[in-house]
Amino acid sequence: MELPDALREAVDRALEGVPLPPLARAAAALSRRYRAEVRDGTPHVADDLSARAYLATRLPATYAAVRASLAAVAEARPDFAPRTVLDVGAGPGSALWAAAACWPGLEEAVLIEGSAVMRGFGERLSAAAPVARVAWRPDDAVAGLPDLAPRDLVLLAYVLGELPPEARGRLVDRLWSLAADTLLIVEPGTPAGWTRVLAARDRLIAAGAHVLAPCPHAARCPVSPPDWCHFARRVARSRVHLRAKGAAAPWEDEKYIYVAVSRRPGIVPEARIVAPRRSGGGHVRLKLCRRDGAAAERLVRRRDGDAFRTARRLDWGDALSVR
Repeated sequence: MELPDALREAVDRALEGVPLPPLARAAAALSRRYRAEVRDGTPHVADDLSARAYLATRLPATYAAVRASLAAVAEARPDFAPRTVLDVGAGPGSALWAAAACWPGLEEAVLIEGSAVMRGFGERLSAAAPVARVAWRPDDAVAGLPDLAPRDLVLLAYVLGELPPEARGRLVDRLWSLAADTLLIVEPGTPAGWTRVLAARDRLIAAGAHVLAPCPHAARCPVSPPDWCHFARRVARSRVHLRAKGAAAPWEDEKYIYVAVSRRPGIVPEARIVAPRRSGGGHVRLKLCRRDGAAAERLVRRRDGDAFRTARRLDWGDALSVR
């Protein structure tokens, strides 16, 4: 997945003149903190250099995960055309760009970001975004987000893992109250991220929310440890991204997990593919989470004709159409 041209150009401008060695060191430190899910009271992005390292290495991955999650929302709710969005823990505004790419009719956005340095970069980047009205606020998400009106779409991406466990449920409740239509929560595709999303999913279902994606049901998750549910999105690396990470491959795979819920039901697929497709020997094997709440594998053979040709085009994260 590529960044929108306007966002890529804005990021390139923000990285102009930054020496590579300190940028690479800051990127490595940022990557270690994210992988370890460090919660020591110190923000992941604490200064100008770490913010630029985030733009170079984490913004593309976050954008890709949110964009793919929103595509699943649009598939489940083709009638949904949000005009307003609230993004909590917005970072430099990656999710805003993803929402604007999914729904070009987006008109107004409120972005909450507590880090002054990250908010500053976000304001600069969002000046190029195709959204008429964008407002940034420094509110503390843990404090309850007072004085906010509901928005059509509410986003919370890569935030729950940075909060104290006791604050997560309260924030999920508050964001659901602010979602006039749809709420999307995205977390890293780790066992811990999956556990956090499951807890939010259970809480939202209990509050009356309709699950749009990825689950094709509102039953208990059929996946059990040591397995966990997650997805992946391939992200194109820019030249600066490659050099900052000391990488050779022109891409990386961002693993993520999400839950999207709405006040209105969506189209319920037959199943969701929850692992990479396995092909060979004239067959395709799909690992599925089914509409009846069960996990299962489906073997589609060449002799199955159209079903086989369709299965060969499907991939991890795709929905199977309703029969």
